Amino acid sequence: MFDAVSFNSLFFSQLFILAAAHFFALASPGPDLAVVVKQSIRYGKRNAIITSIGIGSAILVHVAYSAVGIGLLIKNSPLLFDILKYACAAYLAFIGYKSLRVKASEPEQFNQQVRAEEQSGRKAFGLGFITNVLNPKATLFFLSIFSVVVSHDTPSLWLGTYAIYLSLATMTWFCFVSLVLSKAAVRNKFLTMGHYFDWVMGVVLIGLAIKVAFSSL
Repeated sequence: MFDAVSFNSLFFSQLFILAAAHFFALASPGPDLAVVVKQSIRYGKRNAIITSIGIGSAILVHVAYSAVGIGLLIKNSPLLFDILKYACAAYLAFIGYKSLRVKASEPEQFNQQVRAEEQSGRKAFGLGFITNVLNPKATLFFLSIFSVVVSHDTPSLWLGTYAIYLSLATMTWFCFVSLVLSKAAVRNKFLTMGHYFDWVMGVVLIGLAIKVAFSSL
């Protein structure tokens, strides 16, 4: 009985460390946050939440390859890591470029343009999922934390628990951000600036793309 309690307490302690490290990782600015902010302001609560769910779902991919050891291959292969980071940089730069191409317009014209675009739920989910999956910051975080905290003999049940928790915690955080930024007063304030906001976000995303491109193992 004592052994069983000690055995489970070990994995609870692993979960606690993962949760604490994950909290600070979520709080730091990065591509995921930039994309959720852009979605919240431009397309509103629904699409921002769907994007947040996409980001949280991508966490399962990181946990999976970290758990089965594929992550070590990425960590030990500069070529694979470079492919990942350049793909992410190109994707972020593309989103940023599209934002910079938004033309100047009056606030009402901008609002009409946003309503006319009607971004689909599939696109919103894909935006979040791909942004996180290709994010080398997320890759390095999970490789580092799993190699230090999670032991090779951790049962599959506990690995699954870690994965579900980390995924749901990520979704919850970005959904909260989405709800705050999508409030009518906040969103309308940003939308009055219309194209200016898109231009700023375009610069931010391209800046993140450059930062990612020059990141290293």
